[in-house]
Amino acid sequence: MRPFDPDQRNLVRSPLDNENILSGQFWGELRVFLAVAKAKSFNRAAEILNTSQPTVSRQVKRLQDLMGSQLFVPTQHGVKLTPKGQALAQALTALDHSLFALTNDLRAETKDAEGVVRVSITDGLNTFFVAPGTSAFAAEHPKIQLHLKSPANVVSLRDNQTDMMIGFNPIEAADISMQKLGYLHFIPIVAKSYIQQYGIPTRLNLVQHLFLQSEFYSANTGLWAPWNGVVSQGQVAHFCDNSMAYGMLVKAGLGIGLLGSYTILEPNAVPLELDVTISVPMYALVLTERLNARPVRLVFDWLCEMFGPANPWFAPRLRLDPPQSRFDSGIKLLFNL
Repeated sequence: MRPFDPDQRNLVRSPLDNENILSGQFWGELRVFLAVAKAKSFNRAAEILNTSQPTVSRQVKRLQDLMGSQLFVPTQHGVKLTPKGQALAQALTALDHSLFALTNDLRAETKDAEGVVRVSITDGLNTFFVAPGTSAFAAEHPKIQLHLKSPANVVSLRDNQTDMMIGFNPIEAADISMQKLGYLHFIPIVAKSYIQQYGIPTRLNLVQHLFLQSEFYSANTGLWAPWNGVVSQGQVAHFCDNSMAYGMLVKAGLGIGLLGSYTILEPNAVPLELDVTISVPMYALVLTERLNARPVRLVFDWLCEMFGPANPWFAPRLRLDPPQSRFDSGIKLLFNL
C-alpha cells in the first residue's frame, strides 16, 4: 500500500510548481562566461557573441562578484580558468549541449524529417565512407543537415557534444544507446615510391626501414603490440596523430604506416606481410533521448548499415580482396578508380 497519493498535488509537486529560480539572476552572464572559457580570450569571446570586449569584461566581473569567486586568471596568451571556473565551465558545457538538443529544430512528427544531426567520426571513416555517401542520403532526406565533426574525445560521446558517435570503445550508460558494428582492420602499408627507394620491407630486414608512428598506436593497451613490435625493429621517421595527414605521409613515401585495410584501393598503396593485422571493433553510440527525433534515428540507422558487418570492408575477418559493394563508391571516387 502506498503511503502517499500521487494525485495529491500539494504532496507531489513538480519542480515547475516552485516559483523560485534556483540558479540566481545571472543566466545571461553565464552564457558570456562560457564563451570566454571556450575562447580563452575576452576579445575572441566578444567576436563570437557579436558584442564589445568591455561588455564581456563587465558581465564576467558581475558574475564573479555575484558568486564571490574568481573564475579566470590572466596569462600571457589570454585567460585561464581557476579550479572553480573549470567546474562551472564543465557544468555549463553539459547544459549548453542539452539546450542545443532541446531547441534544435527537429520536426519528428512531420512527413519530411528536418533538422540538424551532429555526428562525431574519425577523419578517415568520414573521408572514405560518410562524406561520399552523403549525396545519396541527402537525396532521400533533403531537409536533414549533417554536422560531421572530428572527435575531440575518442572515448566519450558527451564530451564531443554531438548526437552520436562512431567509436571504438563500448560505453555502458543509462542515457546512451549502443550498437556494435563491424571491425576496422589495420594493416602495414607502404607506398610504391618508398619501395623504389628503400626496397620491399620484409620480416627479416625491418632494421633497414623507416616507420610512421602515432600516439594512438603507441598507447600501452596491448592492442597495438604487434605493430609496435615491428616498429621497434626499425627507425621512426615521423609521428603524426591526425589520421588524414598520417595517410598522406604514407602516400608520400616517407615510411611504413598502419592504415585501414580499405586504403589498399589507392593505386600507390602496397600491403605488407609483416604478421601484423589489428582488428578493432566499432560501435555506434547515440544519446538515447535523441533517438526519439526522427532525423537522428534515420542518420543512426544509416551509419549502422554503412559500418556494419554487411559492409565487406568491416566484416569480422580481414579480406584484401572483398567483393564489390555499394559502399565502395566513395573510395573509388576519392582515388579516381
